[in-house]
Amino acid sequence: MDPKIQTKELGFYYGKVQALRKVTLDVKEHQITALIGPSGCGKSTFLRTLNRMNDIIPNTHLEGEVLLDGLNIYEPEIDVVEVRKRVGMVFQQPNPFPKSIFENVIFGPRMLGLNHLTSLDEVVERSLKAAALWDEVKDNLGKSGLALSGGQQQRLCLARVLAVEPEVILMDEPCSALDPLATLKIEELMQELKQSYTIVIVTHNMQQAARVSDWTGFFLLGELVEYNKTSEIFSRPKDKRTEDYITGRFG
Repeated sequence: MDPKIQTKELGFYYGKVQALRKVTLDVKEHQITALIGPSGCGKSTFLRTLNRMNDIIPNTHLEGEVLLDGLNIYEPEIDVVEVRKRVGMVFQQPNPFPKSIFENVIFGPRMLGLNHLTSLDEVVERSLKAAALWDEVKDNLGKSGLALSGGQQQRLCLARVLAVEPEVILMDEPCSALDPLATLKIEELMQELKQSYTIVIVTHNMQQAARVSDWTGFFLLGELVEYNKTSEIFSRPKDKRTEDYITGRFG
């Protein structure tokens, strides 16, 4: 099976500072790929290159290629809005809009002009069910998204991404601001979602990477040191630096 996303010799610069160095990696379809490594090693920068989220940062530039189903998303004629529809993102801090739960979920479809295709009520119900939030909020869809708990807010943000029917979901430390119970709920949800979506997650939590992912990439100083099946990375790492990191010798 062809990879859903491929990066080839990917380099990225903030001004003259090189944040990524020749990263070549295949993201498999309907799998969860975890990116691990110490702070400042480039994993979040890498994640943001996959849907051109770094474009909004001034004085940056990219080398190499990012292919989505074989198409380079950095070609000049590519529609960035379409890329971000196909490759959605959930951030570290839950960031619901100061609007109702209903309005949060339909924000994307409305912006993209998709609301004529299906009823908004159906989109909201489908998205909230997929984010395992429907049963908790279905009687209060007019309530502010900001009134929800942290874990519920993160699932609302996930529902907002799912509402535009992406193919890939990027998650940048989605559980770092959550308590253990809310974290468990997000992890269980990821296992369900990978049946329909391809997921890439950045995490500082080794146990989380080992629990939820099928593939793991270890980043260090902007380089992809090692990339393999998660079971191999955590039981038989090939690189001494990977072993040192996952056993807690540094990082």
